Amino acid sequence: MPANVTPEYEKAEQRYREATTDEERLAALQDMLATIPKHKGTEKMQADIKRRLSLLRRQQQKPSARKGPDPFHIPKSGAGQVVLIGLPNTGKSSLLGVTTHAPAKVADYPFTTTVPQPGMWIKDDRPIQLVDTPPLTPEHIPPGLMGTIRNADLVCVVVEATDAALDQAEAVLSVLSRRCLDLQTMPRTALDAAQPSRRAALLVANKLDLTGPHIVTPLCELYAGRLEVIGVSARTGAGLEEWFNRLWELLAVIRVYSKEPGRPPDLSKPFILPAGATVADLARQIHRQLAQSMTFARLWGHSRFDGQQVPKTEVLHDRDIVEIHE
Repeated sequence: MPANVTPEYEKAEQRYREATTDEERLAALQDMLATIPKHKGTEKMQADIKRRLSLLRRQQQKPSARKGPDPFHIPKSGAGQVVLIGLPNTGKSSLLGVTTHAPAKVADYPFTTTVPQPGMWIKDDRPIQLVDTPPLTPEHIPPGLMGTIRNADLVCVVVEATDAALDQAEAVLSVLSRRCLDLQTMPRTALDAAQPSRRAALLVANKLDLTGPHIVTPLCELYAGRLEVIGVSARTGAGLEEWFNRLWELLAVIRVYSKEPGRPPDLSKPFILPAGATVADLARQIHRQLAQSMTFARLWGHSRFDGQQVPKTEVLHDRDIVEIHE
C-alpha cells in the first residue's frame, strides 16, 4: 500500500535531514509523527520514526561529564513563555530590561546577546516570562535557537519601527519558513495539533521614539489577517501596556485566588489556569488528590452572589476567588 504522505510530512522530513542539533532533529521527528497519514501503508514508517525518537531521547538523557546544561533550554515559568526574536540591534534586550528588570546586556554593537536570557514581566499580579534570544540573520541561526523558539508558548518578532521594518520582518519570517515554522496571531489554545509547524505570534515594532506611530500603519496593512503589529518604545514606555495586555489575551489564561474556609482570600499569588478551566482543575493544581476529595466550592467573582455554592464542574473566570470544601 503506498504511503501517500502529505506536504507537511515532506517538509518535516526535509527539516530532519537538514537539522544540525539534537533539538532540531527531535522537533522534526515529532512533526513527522504528527503529520504522517495513519494507515497500514505507513505502519513501518511510523515505527521507524518512533524508534528514532526513542533513541534520540535516550541519548539526551545519558549523563555526560563533558556536557553541561543546555543554555538554550529555558524552563517555563509564570503564565506563559514569550520568546523575543529578531535581527541584530532591534532592541530585544532593551525591551527585556525595561519590562522585567532582568540583567539584560544592552550595547550599540550587534550580537551582544549570546544565549537566551529570561525575565519575568509582572503587571497586576499577572506574570509573563519573556526570553531575549541571540539575534538571527538569513545567513546564521545560533545552534539551539530553533529549539527555544519551538518550545515557546508565544513568539514575538521584534523589528525597528523605521523604514527597515518590513525588510527585517520578512528576513526573520523567511528564515523560520525555511525551517517549516509559520507564525500567526491567534490564542495559543486555538493552535491545531494537526499543524505542528504553526506558532502563535506577534510582530513588535520597537523604537517608536525614533520615528513615530505612522510606521506601524503600513505594517498592519501588509500583515493583516496573518500577524498583528504592536508599536512600542523601550526608551519611553509607549505601547508597553497594550503589548502586555495582548500577550495575556493570546496566552489565554486566567487568575484564580484560593480561600480557606473562615479566612480571607490569599491575594498575594494567584493560580494561573487555562481559560475555560473548572473548579476541579483548580483543585488539582492545589493538590492532586483534592479534586477527588472535594464536595463543593464557594465562589466570589462571576457568581450571582458572593459565596455562591458551585459544583466542581463550574467554569472559572479571571480573578475569581474560590473556597473549596472537602
